[in-house]
Amino acid sequence: MTSRKDVQEDTRIPRIAADLNAPRVLVLNASYEPLHVTSAKRAITLVQYGVAEILEDSADVVRSPSTVMTVPSVIRLRRYVRRPRVHPVPFNRRNVLRRDTFACQYCGSPEELTLDHVMPRSRGGRHTWDNVTTACRACNQRKGNRTPEEAAMPLRTRPRAPTFGVYAHGQFAHWQPQWTRYLGG
Repeated sequence: MTSRKDVQEDTRIPRIAADLNAPRVLVLNASYEPLHVTSAKRAITLVQYGVAEILEDSADVVRSPSTVMTVPSVIRLRRYVRRPRVHPVPFNRRNVLRRDTFACQYCGSPEELTLDHVMPRSRGGRHTWDNVTTACRACNQRKGNRTPEEAAMPLRTRPRAPTFGVYAHGQFAHWQPQWTRYLGG
């Protein structure tokens, strides 16, 4: 005899979405540019009113007395929405670590991470996306008040402001594999 848990774990049987605010849906602009992540309830409303179209479905379904609908994973707006060119990702320690995939950009270690200024602040370096990188404590101390070239410690990747895709990948707990091709990561 199979239990309810065994039936729900079978990937061929869709799960019923108990809370429509729990599943997250990636919203793309008409140009396929990622805009934000919203609740499944909001996404279904946008699709039902013809404002958006479904590009990818999730494993969840919503049932009503007369309809069964698959919860979308990715939707695209039918009309282009202009958004300001202000960078959407806040500059803070958590987002710098996220951008650098929680690894030292000098040796690759994930232990005792700190933030390092590529051009030291005492020599005119700024506290910006393009000058701050993740470093383990040992590499940060070894580099000291020098540039990576002076310390003979090349960076694995050059620091730069992250895109929305990098931010969304780390920001949302319900990140889904179907989003990868739309987020560029």
